[in-house]
Amino acid sequence: MTVDGLIRWLSGLSGTGEQAWMLLLAALITGIPLFLVLATNAIVAVYVERKVSAFMQDRVGPMGQGAGLHAGKWGLLQTVADALKLLLKEDIIPSAADKKLFIAAPFIIFLAPFLAFSAVPFNQTLEMVDLNIGIFYILAMGSFGVIGLILAGWASDNKWSLYGAMRSAAQIVSYEIPAGLSIISVIMLTGTLSMQGIIEAQTGTRWGFLPNWMVFNNPFSLLAFVVYFISSVAEVNRTPFDIPEAESELVAGFHTEYSGMRWALFFLSEYANMLIVTAVAAIVFLGGWTSPIPGWFSTAGWGLFWFLFKVGFLILVMMWFRWTFPRLRVDQLMNVCWKVLLPLAMLNIFGVGLWALVVG
Repeated sequence: MTVDGLIRWLSGLSGTGEQAWMLLLAALITGIPLFLVLATNAIVAVYVERKVSAFMQDRVGPMGQGAGLHAGKWGLLQTVADALKLLLKEDIIPSAADKKLFIAAPFIIFLAPFLAFSAVPFNQTLEMVDLNIGIFYILAMGSFGVIGLILAGWASDNKWSLYGAMRSAAQIVSYEIPAGLSIISVIMLTGTLSMQGIIEAQTGTRWGFLPNWMVFNNPFSLLAFVVYFISSVAEVNRTPFDIPEAESELVAGFHTEYSGMRWALFFLSEYANMLIVTAVAAIVFLGGWTSPIPGWFSTAGWGLFWFLFKVGFLILVMMWFRWTFPRLRVDQLMNVCWKVLLPLAMLNIFGVGLWALVVG
């Protein structure tokens, strides 16, 4: 669709051409910074993951790219060079592929975390939109990406891609259930679906010295955090739950036939999803932008710092998982979900309700 066509479409929705331009301008003002945040996150996270894996395996990590003092030693621009390589790489579409769906799939997958991120509050005031059903909206947008995975696998006309897509869809749909049930236990305690409302319910102190975060609220909410975090690792296809991309079995899974910038969108989406699930964990269980020292460092600037610090720490834990635990088999992966995490998540709901009724 051209810009003129988009303006005509928006005019039909808003009534006038001036209002259509205002809608387009508002979308650009909010959308472009959001995209830059997700793109920067991918570049930084890839570099950090390479260095973390190198440290854990007693290697040096990337050292080849960069200019200036120590830049060549640390390889600060290695990920930037990789991104430029992907932008310049030839885009190949298999002759037997369904061209329209093949092209659309990576954008649909990226659209899910992009839309979900608009409801994430970075601090007391910095948020694209404050929805009264924010947590429900984020969970719904996270499920939306499954459509793109299925399309990518089916449209590629490759059996390995289709196998990987089906595995990924089954895994994401399965692990969304214990993750959602874990969040329900927090909603029961806070009484709101608003992201800012959930954070504000965690202000103050508990027992006089601990922050009033959900992870410290009761033993069941702590268990809910553990269940949610493990489920979120599986939802973003990270080790030890990276069965859909098992190179030894499926070449590269649902994106086997993709190259160039379309493949980069899959990569960008994975790290965007990591950012989303860790942001939700930080907000719902770790107080979001609230300070770990109640009453101190609570300004908007410090709020942004604490939020990014919590998200960064959880992402580092995910990277630590990757280089620590072996990959699970498909049957083991499903057993963990349906026989371990799901019963624990249901127990949490019962336990949180009982705790709120008895202890208050």
